[in-house]
Amino acid sequence: MRHALRLAFIALTALRFGLDQLVLGSLPHPGLRLLGRVVRLGRRFDAPRGERLRQALERLGPIFVKFGQVLSTRRDLLPPDVADELARLQDRVPPIPSDQARALVEAAYGRPVDQVFAHFEREPVASASIAQVHFARLKDGREVAVKVLRPGILEIIDSDLALLRSAARWIERLSADGRRLKPREVVAEFDKYLHDELDLVREASCAAQLRRNMDGLNLVLIPEMHWDWCTPTVLVMQRMHGVPINQIERLRAAGVDFKKLARDGVTIFFTQVFRDGFFHADMHPGNIQVSLDRASFGRYIALDFGIIGTLTETDKDYLAQNFIAFFRRDYKRVAELHVESGWVPAATRIDELEGAIRAVCEPYFDRPLKEISLGLVLMRLFQTSRRFNVEIQPQLVLLQKTLLNIEGLGRQLDPELDLWSTAKPFLERWMNEQVGWRGLVERLKNEAPRYARMLPELPRLVHEALGAQTLQARELAEQRQQLAVLLREQRRTHRLLLATVFLGLGFALGGMLVLLLQHLSFSVS
Repeated sequence: MRHALRLAFIALTALRFGLDQLVLGSLPHPGLRLLGRVVRLGRRFDAPRGERLRQALERLGPIFVKFGQVLSTRRDLLPPDVADELARLQDRVPPIPSDQARALVEAAYGRPVDQVFAHFEREPVASASIAQVHFARLKDGREVAVKVLRPGILEIIDSDLALLRSAARWIERLSADGRRLKPREVVAEFDKYLHDELDLVREASCAAQLRRNMDGLNLVLIPEMHWDWCTPTVLVMQRMHGVPINQIERLRAAGVDFKKLARDGVTIFFTQVFRDGFFHADMHPGNIQVSLDRASFGRYIALDFGIIGTLTETDKDYLAQNFIAFFRRDYKRVAELHVESGWVPAATRIDELEGAIRAVCEPYFDRPLKEISLGLVLMRLFQTSRRFNVEIQPQLVLLQKTLLNIEGLGRQLDPELDLWSTAKPFLERWMNEQVGWRGLVERLKNEAPRYARMLPELPRLVHEALGAQTLQARELAEQRQQLAVLLREQRRTHRLLLATVFLGLGFALGGMLVLLLQHLSFSVS
């Protein structure tokens, strides 16, 4: 019943804001357009379509807001008016009342706000789908940002996820392409990441890890967490001073080098993915700022660490080999990697898959980023992959989403950026470090603590190994000796058995001979 009510609410919301017109009006079939005009009878929409779409997504809740956030970075796929409105979802979701926010903070700490903070701003500086942020100042004078989780958000997300799981089951039942996309596994991944985002202590720990990983790179600033005041529903971190990355004119007036900023963004992303296997997976413009401070001018500032992606060593190696093969236009190697990883059936013909991948990717090389749409490339790859039953890997969904965000940011900063030439040297250097002498030395360094613990025990281990080897040799000799005794006993038993058999045969033949002689004597008489 709850699901039915939620579906009814979604349908009514779509009708209220005229979303059906956005879909039916854009379809080429005249019958569907006629249906759209019939359905519109009696309804009038004065607000622009982008505004209506944004309001509908806000009305539908966090999952739909996040969907709109991802769409807002794809200006190559959306009309400008729609993209501009969806961009407002990034940090201007209607906030919860200030008194309610203060009450949530006091409930988390079990004391009044004034006992924790010297100053707490009533109005939030940002309001997103999961939480909102207030600036404050601690008793010791440090400026902080306080992130407060929205009340009742867990129940809303669980309800929408239940609908998504039902939809995923129907897609798998009704569509072969849908089964190949593994929708239930994708929803399970989405479920995991959304629930992780609801635990602010986990978010703080991810931010601390990312801060350590990026230390020394001098390209990105990550706020310090104040652990004494972090709880599952309230997070307190260092206040960062920067300009949102989508305020292009303000950054240009300050003298920011956009070409360097775009290259640095690619470097940061590939460092997080391939060096660390731990990357910020929610890089829409609302979460990225640029520092104008003299000491850190032009550096990125990363915010909101609720969604963090991780990759195993196997994933990193597979992805790096794929990227390098793409950059070298070695489409045969790309096809082989798809087969080796199990993404396509083992019986797939390499030459056919190679030709299909070449036909999709070759037209996009040697072009500036402004002429390349990663979304279009992915769409064509998807259409081509149907022939080969390519399976979409759910564990890489976050990486795919982040790649789309990176493309959107790069397109805004420097449309002339050549993504291929920027990323290729980094990946080649990373691969050389993995498989060359530097990789060997690095692995030995990583194993050194383990070897250091084992070294004092080495004489004892050698003695025990030699003792065990000696004991094993002695046991083997004893076993051989016992086997020789058994063989001798077996041969003696065999001889006795033969003698007994021959003796029995002799007695039998002798008895028969005596009987025969008696019979002959009796016959003569």
